[in-house]
Amino acid sequence: MYDYDCYPQCPTKTVYDPPVQIYRDFYHPQIVQVIRPVEIVNRHHCVPCPQHIYSYSERDEWVKGVGGYKGFEG
Repeated sequence: MYDYDCYPQCPTKTVYDPPVQIYRDFYHPQIVQVIRPVEIVNRHHCVPCPQHIYSYSERDEWVKGVGGYKGFEG
């Protein structure tokens, strides 16, 4: 170590260095609206679904003579 007090003939001088820049970055949220278009396509399809329709017919048949019963003749 140097003992600077022993050199009284050397006066103290102040020298300034050029400033040094130190960057401190701070980040803050910024809302950015992103528009994302969506197209909805409604598709309609015909699907066969059976609908059962019944056609009825009715007729009368006459049977001749029922055997084994009294009162009836055949």
